[in-house]
Amino acid sequence: MIDFSKMTKRDVGKLFDFSVLPKDSTEKQIREGCRTAIKYNCKAFCFSSSEWTPVVAEELKGTDLMVGAGIGFPFGQQSSAVKAFEAEEAVRLGATVLDNVMNVGDMKDKKFDKILKEFKEYKKAAGPVMTKMIIETCMLTRDEIATACKLIAEAGIDWAKTSTGQYAGPSISDVMFMVDVLKGTSVKVKVAGVKAPRAQNAYAFFLAGAELIGTQGAVEIIEGLDDVRKIGMIPQYKG
Repeated sequence: MIDFSKMTKRDVGKLFDFSVLPKDSTEKQIREGCRTAIKYNCKAFCFSSSEWTPVVAEELKGTDLMVGAGIGFPFGQQSSAVKAFEAEEAVRLGATVLDNVMNVGDMKDKKFDKILKEFKEYKKAAGPVMTKMIIETCMLTRDEIATACKLIAEAGIDWAKTSTGQYAGPSISDVMFMVDVLKGTSVKVKVAGVKAPRAQNAYAFFLAGAELIGTQGAVEIIEGLDDVRKIGMIPQYKG
């Protein structure tokens, strides 16, 4: 559980991957997004493909922010070989953290061996960089969420991520359930798909056990820290 009593607003920035996802994003918008991520001390700046990776790497050079790239966005229905190539290409271009999308249809079809093989191939292709797997909780049953989390842990992937953010976001109970399933493993839970009102919803996900949130609304949520402290949702900073 995150101890907000020991976190300044700048510290809280590290709980967020700031993302810019619109299809019509320009280079100017990507560069501005990177600078915003730096200003708010985010953990990473993420985009939904490796297209902008060299630009992001250039903007984040000399900082401790991670360079994020999406793999298999947004449907996850590419072959494992294509996803592995995409991961290798993103790393070659400078990505230091990857968010991959699980094939939800394979989970529905109970193709667990295929999913595990794909997860392991992705992990191998990513090499030394941080890895995440998006399972799209809004489309899964509890049994399917549990199975996905267990396969993520078995494959050695670093994070289980709730959603792409393109569809319905997770519920508090989804996040609590994922945290419980992954207890005793090294896998952490990341949330995406935080809906309005974003600030209180985001901090509720942290209280439920998530340790990272990916969102286009990072600025709004970080700036909302004082308000959620004022109402006692999270504790005041005590140093």
